[in-house]
Parts: sequence; structure tokens; C-alpha cells
Amino acid sequence: MTTLSQTKEIFRRADAVCFDVDSTIIREEGIDELAKFCGVGDAVTEMTRKAMGGSVTFKTALTERLSIIRCSREQVNKLITDHPPQLTTGIKELVDTLHQRNVKVFLVTGGFCCIVEHVATQLSIPLHHVYANRLKFYFNGEYAGFDETQPTSESNGKGKVISMLKEKHGFKNVVMIGDGATDLEACPPANAFIGFGGNVVRQQVKEKSLWLLQRGSLHWDHDSGVHVLNERN
Repeated sequence: MTTLSQTKEIFRRADAVCFDVDSTIIREEGIDELAKFCGVGDAVTEMTRKAMGGSVTFKTALTERLSIIRCSREQVNKLITDHPPQLTTGIKELVDTLHQRNVKVFLVTGGFCCIVEHVATQLSIPLHHVYANRLKFYFNGEYAGFDETQPTSESNGKGKVISMLKEKHGFKNVVMIGDGATDLEACPPANAFIGFGGNVVRQQVKEKSLWLLQRGSLHWDHDSGVHVLNERN
């Protein structure tokens, strides 16, 4: 069983850090924002809560939410233009510090590439370090489903991505940081998990995280690695 001190040491020595995006890298849940933009926010928000809490499988929740939203390519593009994702306070500085320390940073999320790639660009994260779901559209731009072959569309998909990254790059210490049950379950194969509750606190993550960052702005701390104001150990 990994202890808190071991978790912090793994983070200090990490070869790679994998971040969730929704409610971690950014303040909001991208799919909820898309739903609001398309006029079906209330129905989708409740399904997101269940998915992040682990009470339904991720793929089931994703399929049901998208079947309600049925967004067009035009709506997605307009959302990004009119309501771009808002970065969590301090996250750019943290990612910059990790890059300066030659730590590889990846975005591993159940969100959508069209939104996540916009976020990656803001953080100078290479687009080939983005693992996310892909929406599909018909030639006229209408919603046609999502790519079900992406590992991030499945439960335990984030763990599959991390296993692949470790095998491909030979990483010894990989840390997963996120707010949801799908992030928690990615450890193992991640060597350590850091729960993030700076935007929303999920009960399951709060109970099972050795290290839960609850509120304030993220920044690098020499002694403990990542630090957040009023963290709970």
C-alpha cells in the first residue's frame, strides 16, 4: 500500500504526469457546458454527477449524455469560440514547471478532442500527448456518434492509456491527477494518484485519496511537489 510520503516522493521523481481535464485542468465539465449551450443542461449534469461518482459505467453515461445533446459540428465550434474553457488557477504555471523539469505531461480524459486540444495548445502540451474521445459528424455537420474504439470511452480506459505510455516510453514513475472515479481507478497502473478537489469534491475520491488537493491555486512546492492552499492530506 502506497503511503502519503511515498506518493509525494513518486511525484517528485515522476517521468510523466497524466492530468484529467474536466474539473481538473479546467474549471468546468466540458460535456456539461456543451449541454447547456445546446439547451439540455439539467438532464446532462445529473448524468455527469453519476458518472464521476462511479455509480454508472463511463461508457453508458457518455452514450446517454451525447444522445440527449446531439450537438452539431457548428455548435461545438461556436462553444469553443464563444465560451472557451477556463483554466484552473495556477495550472499553467504548474505545467510549465513540470516541462522545465523535463517531466512529460499528458492529458488523459473522457472529454472531447475538439475541446481538449484547444486546452493543450494553451498549455504548450503537444497534441500527440492528448488522449480523449472523438465526436463523429455526418457530412452535413450533424451529430453521428462518437468513436467507440478510443480507450478513454471505456471504464478503466485511462488505466489502459497509462499502461500503453509506460510500455511505449519506458516510464518508471507515472502520476495520475484528477477529480473523478475514472482517475482514481487508473492507479494502478499509475504509480501514484493525486486527487484534485479544487473545482469540485467527489465523495469517492475524497474518501480514497491519500493526497487530496481541495482548494486554492495549484503551484509547485519544493518539499511536496504540487501544492494547493488548504490541502487535506
